[in-house]
Amino acid sequence: MEYFARGPAPALEGIVDDLYYLAGAPPYPRLTIPPMPSALVIINLADPFRVTHPGGTEDLADGCVWATPSCPTVFEYPRNTRSVGVHLKPWGLAPHTGVPAAMFGLPVPVEAVWGADAKDLADQLGSAATPAAMLDILEAALLTRLQPVAGLGLVQDTGSQLIRSAGTLSIANLTEAAGVSNTHLAARFKHLVGITPKRLARTYRFAEVVRSINPAGEVDWAEVAHRAGYHDQPHFTHELRQFTGLTPTAYLDLRRRFAAEHPGSALDVGLLPPG
Repeated sequence: MEYFARGPAPALEGIVDDLYYLAGAPPYPRLTIPPMPSALVIINLADPFRVTHPGGTEDLADGCVWATPSCPTVFEYPRNTRSVGVHLKPWGLAPHTGVPAAMFGLPVPVEAVWGADAKDLADQLGSAATPAAMLDILEAALLTRLQPVAGLGLVQDTGSQLIRSAGTLSIANLTEAAGVSNTHLAARFKHLVGITPKRLARTYRFAEVVRSINPAGEVDWAEVAHRAGYHDQPHFTHELRQFTGLTPTAYLDLRRRFAAEHPGSALDVGLLPPG
């Protein structure tokens, strides 16, 4: 499977993590994506892929726009997938859509958001000569759509503090430092991120767990829980079940299976094969 990614232009650095190209036969026909602190735009250039989430199951032909996920979601890929996408920071959708992020709590077709521009963009991407050229085209489209959004600075500043603390900074400390009330900060986050700052902090903390685990070695779950800032191991186990539906042992088994069956895969970043 071919995967190519790069960072964004300076004008997008505060709201975009990376742009990527993905093509080929996926390692598994189905992969579970646990909640991670990233919004997502996918431009699909192959057969439709299927997404299953608490709201139901749908086939997405042109791709999707998706705010920071708050629940595990299953992606079913075609035999040969091909797409171009962008991982945005949790507050990165509204500046490109002009629509509250809460509208994208579940994956929404790209055409429903960008209209006819989505088809034009897909045509340009499909005719590009190289993956690098594709990312240049997508980045240019993002820059063209970029617009100012009220309250973005507040959410970006407080969200960046959550990133630096890996989700361990208390919301009380965030609001005190920002000089706003809990209610005001939560409202801004719901509008621009789609979830509350508390939920986003939990997601960053879970992401830290995903990054810190080495499936090839032994895992001391008590140490993992402590290092990630959980109160105790039962609290960590509860959170892991909330984010993956799995016990720590079952979660580690699936991570080990992925690493063993597809060593070095670019998609082995916490995504889970079928149980």
